[in-house]
Amino acid sequence: MKKVAFYTLGCKLNFSETSSIIRMFQQRGYQKVEFHDSPDIIVINTCSVTDNADKKCRQVVKEAKKVSENPFIIIIGCYAQLKPKEIAEIPGVDAVLGASEKFSLLELLDGFEKHPKTLVYAQDITEATIFNNAYSLNDRTRTFLKVQDGCDYSCSFCTIPLARGKSRSDTIENVLDSAKTIAQNDVKEIVLTGVNTGDFGIRNGKREEKFIDLIKELDHINGIDRIRISSIEPNLLNREIIEFVASSNKFAHHFHIPLQSGSNKILKAMQRRYLRELYVERVNLIRQTIPDCCIGVDVIVGFPGENEKDFLETYNFLNELDISYLHVFTYSERPDTLAINMEQVVSPQERSKRSKMLRSLSVKKRRFFYEKFVGKTMGVLFEKDVEGGKIHGFTDNYIRVAVDFFPDYINQLKDVKLTEVGANGIMKGEPVNKTISVA
Repeated sequence: MKKVAFYTLGCKLNFSETSSIIRMFQQRGYQKVEFHDSPDIIVINTCSVTDNADKKCRQVVKEAKKVSENPFIIIIGCYAQLKPKEIAEIPGVDAVLGASEKFSLLELLDGFEKHPKTLVYAQDITEATIFNNAYSLNDRTRTFLKVQDGCDYSCSFCTIPLARGKSRSDTIENVLDSAKTIAQNDVKEIVLTGVNTGDFGIRNGKREEKFIDLIKELDHINGIDRIRISSIEPNLLNREIIEFVASSNKFAHHFHIPLQSGSNKILKAMQRRYLRELYVERVNLIRQTIPDCCIGVDVIVGFPGENEKDFLETYNFLNELDISYLHVFTYSERPDTLAINMEQVVSPQERSKRSKMLRSLSVKKRRFFYEKFVGKTMGVLFEKDVEGGKIHGFTDNYIRVAVDFFPDYINQLKDVKLTEVGANGIMKGEPVNKTISVA
């Protein structure tokens, strides 16, 4: 029995796909082991959102060569699609598979025998037209369920359409079947994932279903306590979706909404499909409809042409907006994007300074949001991880809570009284002796 290990870089979508590929190996009789357990085969699922992700791929390959004697190393994922020939030249890499080929790696690499030259299977991204079902299982409390792939947007900083192709989706029927299978595995929470999740419903270039119809159907799934939307574009997050989440007993009061910039000048240069006025409208509607909702924001700093005035406009915009936390990305030049040829490049030092300012703002925003719930009792779904004698979990509205470890809490939804916000930004809590279920 050959042993196979996996290393995943990047987003929730990558984790869902890795988990599905793991099950494919196990169904063929391979033994899944940890990275450092001398595997015969190592599969590295890559990201390429930033330049650092590319560097990380090289580092993982170097580490893979140390953890096992002459392992068969396979690179899949976004970086593999974008730069297959470049990856093939990395010492130790045996095979590179692109977006259309990664789910066929067992057939393409049958036997996993080494060859004098690296095997490369990577068609042009226009060939990536099939939706491959994927979901994570048995590796954490929450399951990442892939419902959509690819993107039809043309943001000037982004390589994702080049790495994953056009927008395409599963069917509602298939998603429901996957959700039912997940429910049978004692999973309490499903996170809906995709490249552009709110664009769900496109197949063969035509819109056949809508995201709102998908989530309405998922609301009736038995055996799942919570369903969370991973991320959704502001122009796709309409009133109907917000009001549905407000009325649902399953869907989490949590929206993660990419902004990228608070300057309309920069939003236009980024080729985003909205302006800041629409973003404010969406946030205000959420606050009016779901007062306890957690609102997360993606923002990019240091985009070409972003001067000090533009950045301060973004900073002040976010400071005044009633949001809960930020995911801050430092702009990174990506080959084959429109932005790479733009003038007025922001220096690395300035990008770093601006990133630190927004990350500090995020800490303040999160603490302010958490403090609203001190003294309240809320349901917390506890994770498997234990740190310093504490077990951690999340409320419906994405407040991270730590309580004294008790083995029976793992993967359980417990009522917890939230007592104070700790110095580390994590809410402290005291469990009450009552298990809650909203299924």
